[in-house]
Amino acid sequence: MAVFKDMEQPNRRIDAVYFMEAGIASVVASQPDDTKAEVGLIGREGMSGIAVVLGGDQSPNSTYIQIAGEGQRIAAKQLRKAMDASESLRSLLLKFVQAFMVQTAQTAIANARSHIDQRLARWILMAHDRIGNDTIQLTHEFLALMLGVGRPRVTEALQILKRRKLINTGRNRIFVRNRKGIERVARGSYGVPEKEYRRLIG
Repeated sequence: MAVFKDMEQPNRRIDAVYFMEAGIASVVASQPDDTKAEVGLIGREGMSGIAVVLGGDQSPNSTYIQIAGEGQRIAAKQLRKAMDASESLRSLLLKFVQAFMVQTAQTAIANARSHIDQRLARWILMAHDRIGNDTIQLTHEFLALMLGVGRPRVTEALQILKRRKLINTGRNRIFVRNRKGIERVARGSYGVPEKEYRRLIG
């Protein structure tokens, strides 16, 4: 196993693809003025290097570790060879790409239409799905970047969930206390990509 940090840099050739077994990686979009926001989340259910699966060799987005983890690494050229040799592998990876594209679309809707507490609840649920325990290690600054808002709004949203006894917070940590309650806060902003993943991959 290998420990990863930066998986992909914007507009740079993708030399390797990573299949995570623990931890979380963020796919982050940037604008010319250096505005950044997370557009996708990858954990043990998925992989980096979607551009490679689709026949490309780079992306304008960054992909980097948000919560430390481990996984497997394969050279992009070797993955292409494996996909050429196995139709079933190609089909499976393309199904993941489809599920991930649904996730990015739902992230756009949530960022445009949902209140910050709903968006935070959605993000906590997505992270909880991927790390497999109730403790999420993350700074407020990084969470603000992921949600595309200022730190004060993140702190306010965390306090809303905390007052409802859905989470606890510690130094750079969020503790999930009541997942069902968090799902109720997230409402329709959570669940569509997860349902699509189950439909396509199981």
